[in-house]
Amino acid sequence: MSITFEVKRTTAKLLEEIKQKYKTKSAGETIRKLIDKAKNVPESMFGDHPKMKRFTKSDETHVHQL
Repeated sequence: MSITFEVKRTTAKLLEEIKQKYKTKSAGETIRKLIDKAKNVPESMFGDHPKMKRFTKSDETHVHQL
């Protein structure tokens, strides 16, 4: 589910600059990274592969059977 936020053009421009700096693929991913930093979420919380991409909705809906 997605929602829309209204922001000023200056804020959107800053978000785009940060998106390029972090090399994220979307505004949502950039915002999430900023939230993680603001909450001081340690990289170690993401397991052995901190640079691994987050799971997508599609990944989360697949059931893996052993």
